[in-house]
Amino acid sequence: MNEKYIFYDARPYNNVKEIINDAVRKYPTNTAFKIKKNKGKEVSYRTISYKEMGKELNYLGTALIKMGLKDERIAIIGKNRYEWGLSYISVLNGVGIAVPLDKSLPEQEIILSLQRSKAKAIIFEEKLIEIMKKIREEKLTDITTYICMDEIDDPSFIKMKDLLKDGKKEIEAGNKKYIDAKIDNDKMSAIVFTSGTTSLAKAVMLSHKNIASNVYALNSMVDFRSTDVNFVLLPLHHTFGSTGLILLLSKGACNVFCDGLRYIQDNLKEYKVSTFICVPLILEAMHKRIMAEVKKQKKEGLIKFAKVISKFLLIFHIDIRRKLFKEIIDNFGGNMRLVVSGAAKIEKQVAKDFNAFGIQTIQGYGLTETSPVISGENVDHIKYGSVGFPMCNLEVKISEPNEKGIGEIIAKGPSVMLGYYDNEEATNEVLKDGWFYTGDIGYIDKKGYIYITGRKKNVIVLKNGKNVYPEEIEVLINELPYIIESMVFGYPKDDDLTVTAKIVYNKDYINKLYPKMSKEDLEEMVWKDIKEINKSLVIYKHIKKIIVTDEEMIKTTTAKVKRYQEIEK
Repeated sequence: MNEKYIFYDARPYNNVKEIINDAVRKYPTNTAFKIKKNKGKEVSYRTISYKEMGKELNYLGTALIKMGLKDERIAIIGKNRYEWGLSYISVLNGVGIAVPLDKSLPEQEIILSLQRSKAKAIIFEEKLIEIMKKIREEKLTDITTYICMDEIDDPSFIKMKDLLKDGKKEIEAGNKKYIDAKIDNDKMSAIVFTSGTTSLAKAVMLSHKNIASNVYALNSMVDFRSTDVNFVLLPLHHTFGSTGLILLLSKGACNVFCDGLRYIQDNLKEYKVSTFICVPLILEAMHKRIMAEVKKQKKEGLIKFAKVISKFLLIFHIDIRRKLFKEIIDNFGGNMRLVVSGAAKIEKQVAKDFNAFGIQTIQGYGLTETSPVISGENVDHIKYGSVGFPMCNLEVKISEPNEKGIGEIIAKGPSVMLGYYDNEEATNEVLKDGWFYTGDIGYIDKKGYIYITGRKKNVIVLKNGKNVYPEEIEVLINELPYIIESMVFGYPKDDDLTVTAKIVYNKDYINKLYPKMSKEDLEEMVWKDIKEINKSLVIYKHIKKIIVTDEEMIKTTTAKVKRYQEIEK
């Protein structure tokens, strides 16, 4: 245990059941979830206390065991909602093995995921009912039990509401099979598919110990509070989403859900959100909106001056940021205080500005295979450009560093996965002597901060032996104001590769500023800016070819570009 990375008192847990039971005991009257109900134009809210959530977890778990699902694999698929969290935690805490699935997968990939995981039951939302009917009628998987999260008319599917009623009756009659179920902390408890097409995606095996140890480490590093309102933004089928939910539940926070990406701003105000975990894309979009408004109101100079004043006063421990930038904070509902960004590197200026406004903005780094967080920042320990320092219960080092100290980032500790399900060969490639080889390239500075310079598989190896890390160049391209995103890759030419950039421009931005600009003129403008970027790079990293488009790239649900598919396209 690395004591120097423990900043807050946190309780170590052995498993997720301990975490949830502890939260229910400590915060029985706190609101665990606030759920919006839309009936035509009428809007109402249901609040679920920790005590009520604890009871419903027991009801559902008891009913699932009664149905013969003890120790079986149970898939969960649907949008972020209370019933999703209830299903996932209930299955983990005494029923069987949870298999969270991405609702946006094509039908064929949902079927393949169910086949690969050998799931026996599935808990799904109503929108997927036609796929469920097909799977059942054509007997495409081993699924024997179909449970719908919603109130549906079809009597051939089991309704979650009925299971909750049945479980309640069972418990009142003395059935304690679920409540007293013992947890094997080291056993596989979840099968989580990594991002990518299912045929290529690996099925990560996680245990209670993996998840619980990561929750402890995060609690010892970040100041989440029982008074927080947490905006559940990341997809819950993703480990950062589900571990993040368990993390906030461990603190007694209230959890609310997003109505959709276009409603983020409205929801932040509606629920008076104080914290959330997200991907950089969301923060960067928010930042662009703020700065566009600042520019529109001709307040750039005022904002710049206010940032200088507040930074100076912070030297003397006088913090007036939230007063100075009240108008900006009020745009987020007035209560926003802490944002954690993960899944990719955030633009330096975006993080700097949010922190300058008085909204603590820190980032973490990790993978599904590490449950998920390997490193992160702390409000008092931020180094822009880095991904923070290792979790207190993880060892992190660089494997085979070059003369600049750059090599593959490897990690060892209790949150490292058990392995890939049904794939010993792939497991042995990444797990060696307890060390997990991340596939990410980076270095660690003298103070212990980790920097990521690229992805091992993304690296462009030129004929002259030089390595080009696309991410380094993409950061520079993405700073151009009219760019939404970019992807740098090696375009085959003769027997070598040409450093190429696919660039997605903001159509609205261009039309507004340059309404008469032709495609040729646009490409010429982009080339001019790329040549300026090239001047800051060593010659072998120079971009020699560009592809300019307004069509968004293919992405995973955590907004990472699917490079392989993009390059094929």
